[in-house]
Amino acid sequence: MDTKFFEQIRREAQEAAEELIAIAKPEEGSVFVVGCSSSEIIGGQIGKASSEETAAVVFDALYGVCQKHHLYLAAQCCEHLNRAIIIEREAAETRRIPRVNVVPQIKAGGSFATAAYRSFKKPAAVEAIGADLGLDIGDTLIGMHLNPVAVPVRLSVKQIGQAHLTAARTRLKFIGGVRAVYDENLQ
Repeated sequence: MDTKFFEQIRREAQEAAEELIAIAKPEEGSVFVVGCSSSEIIGGQIGKASSEETAAVVFDALYGVCQKHHLYLAAQCCEHLNRAIIIEREAAETRRIPRVNVVPQIKAGGSFATAAYRSFKKPAAVEAIGADLGLDIGDTLIGMHLNPVAVPVRLSVKQIGQAHLTAARTRLKFIGGVRAVYDENLQ
């Protein structure tokens, strides 16, 4: 992997995040969850070719976009940590989400979650979170961490490196049936 590849994946990650934010229109303080397989980004099989450097580049790109828009970035761990979430402690405290005690590692948590834990000011691990929008880089299955109702978002960026990219936003549930009136601004 060379500088050109890292520039490419940084650009793809930033473009995908910016496009999703423009479509989803999250409020300040919303949670942006990311599941990321560095193995898939470099063309390997998920969980088999972890790349710390690749994960760090993608993390830095997404973290910068989230900070710019005043969003909390939440990094999903791999299945070895039951897809726990690494987030800034402030986000966990604000949402009153109980913290758990685990420090992600490359082979138990994944490269992306490890990059998050190393980079956040005060990292915290939580078992679950209800995110408002998210990116799934490499088919990591972020759905369990999205608020109901998840809505797929089709982005112009289809992959990051060699990894398939899926995006989602959430909306409030519609209740009340045929007589109900809905606020179009909350969709």
